[in-house]
Amino acid sequence: MEPANHFTVLRRYWRLLVGCTLAALIIGFLLTPAGDAVDDGKWQCKVAITPVAGAGESVRADQVLSYAQGSDVTTTAAKKLRVTDVAALAARRTVAAASTQMLVFTTTGPTQQSCTDLAAALSEATINGYGQESKKSADESIKRLQAQADSQQEQVNNLQHAFTKAGAADQPKLQPQLTAALNALTKTLTDISTLQNYSQTDAIQQWGSIDAKEAGGSLLSSPSRGVRLTLAVALGLALGVVAAVMLSRMDTRLRSRNTTEEAFNLPVIGEIPQLGRRLRRLREPLVVARPSDPAAEAFRSLRSTLLLTGPESLSGRTGPERTDPAARARTGPAPVILVMSGRSGDGRTTTVANLAAALAETGRTVLVLDCDFRHPQTHLHFGIGDGPGMAELLSGERLSALDDLIRETGTEGVRLITGGNTTAYPAALVLRAGEVLRRARQHADVVLIDTSPLLHANDAYDLVQHADAVLVTALAGNVTPEQADRVSELLARTGVPVAGVALLGTIGPSGRRLKRDGLRTGALLVGRTSSAARPEEGRPSPAPAREKAARPEPAEHGSAPAAVAEEHHRAAPSWARRPGSESVVETTLQLREIEER
Repeated sequence: MEPANHFTVLRRYWRLLVGCTLAALIIGFLLTPAGDAVDDGKWQCKVAITPVAGAGESVRADQVLSYAQGSDVTTTAAKKLRVTDVAALAARRTVAAASTQMLVFTTTGPTQQSCTDLAAALSEATINGYGQESKKSADESIKRLQAQADSQQEQVNNLQHAFTKAGAADQPKLQPQLTAALNALTKTLTDISTLQNYSQTDAIQQWGSIDAKEAGGSLLSSPSRGVRLTLAVALGLALGVVAAVMLSRMDTRLRSRNTTEEAFNLPVIGEIPQLGRRLRRLREPLVVARPSDPAAEAFRSLRSTLLLTGPESLSGRTGPERTDPAARARTGPAPVILVMSGRSGDGRTTTVANLAAALAETGRTVLVLDCDFRHPQTHLHFGIGDGPGMAELLSGERLSALDDLIRETGTEGVRLITGGNTTAYPAALVLRAGEVLRRARQHADVVLIDTSPLLHANDAYDLVQHADAVLVTALAGNVTPEQADRVSELLARTGVPVAGVALLGTIGPSGRRLKRDGLRTGALLVGRTSSAARPEEGRPSPAPAREKAARPEPAEHGSAPAAVAEEHHRAAPSWARRPGSESVVETTLQLREIEER
């Protein structure tokens, strides 16, 4: 994905970015302590305590840990440091057994000196206090062993006196008892000597020096709440960006020119930028209300593409035909362009209103027919009220009053027949559309039809057979590839000339255009057509020059057939012809297989 596309994705999911950032900010504010809390110190000190040499067997690590965690050590350290808040001092230290022969104190503080002083005070209090406890315990053990030694000494004296008085025959019997008594006395005296030496020296000692270092600030232990909240905002924004990129990868809806052309198998002949909320509320076409707006220029570009690639009946109806009915009759009936979409909300009615205004700027008269009988909205885009219209015409209630139903709009050169008051079933109204459209062709240079969505109603599919060309609209992010392929398949079955797709709501650059033969001509005819089109009743017949080009004469003097085919392609644009009854209509899948071959 290109950098420009990344910015487009972030702009599309800006609400997600804001939500993640605010959530992280709130969570960070609730979880982090205030800036002057005790445990937000930026210095950390460690001190280790081990048994002295030779006292390893008599010192138990669990006993030392239990004593170090007691309140006596903290109270003694607080007295040494002259601190009255013992609880706050205890909150700044932790103690744990690093191994069976090592105990580690960890202290925190706002400065290195305070942190080091606390570690030293705790170490000294633990060494002195445990030493005193050990000496007291050793003295008690010595007293107990001394009493035991006195008893054993008396027993040895008695056995020696008995051994001296005994005869030669009895002495061997008393010798083992005397030896065992002497050994027990010796062991007791040895234990007394060991405890006396142990009580005269320290049981534990500090190992090495105090390790002091500046602690790295984190989200929960930063020296300032502002720093913590800044980090929380950065973390939330990063999570939002990751979530936005993942959602964009999972979202398969059409948003760019390339994906739209590939899905519809039609060229994108117009890209309309996204309209703001204020512009969408206008009561007149954007081309008239904001003529210099980029979206208005995009609609004019769409108009120019239709005029350049459309039938001669559309590109040539200028000048006197606008005001002279006789001249208009000589040029033939006006072309009918059906503007349709796959689903609702694709900007179909907006395109009809602005395209009509853009065509009127070229000096053509435009008649707009609102055939969306389920949700007629065209009259709102021209700022006029609703009234009798197409529903009454197609139902037969006021078929003879077509001239009376044509209403002037605020846009010069554009007139409108509203949707009317639909009382019958909408699908039944299009049965008489052929007669109404035949008469409507005589009242303007161009006839634009607004219909219901193709995938939601059958009205557009029934009206498409009466049109000379079809323009498909799609809103970026509103259509899936499956829906676009379904629209393309339905149009392929009808064999109606399709101008292309107008992509609305684009944001930023849409990427380079796909270089495919079927999409570089500016317009694509859906389905295979015969070499010559048959004019139908109520339609403009092909111009003589086009008929001549459609029936090329045999090549003289060995001229190349490819040159004749190229001249024929230039003379008759593909979407200006309608297929005959013998035409073979192919599906979108077959067309793609042909392109690949």
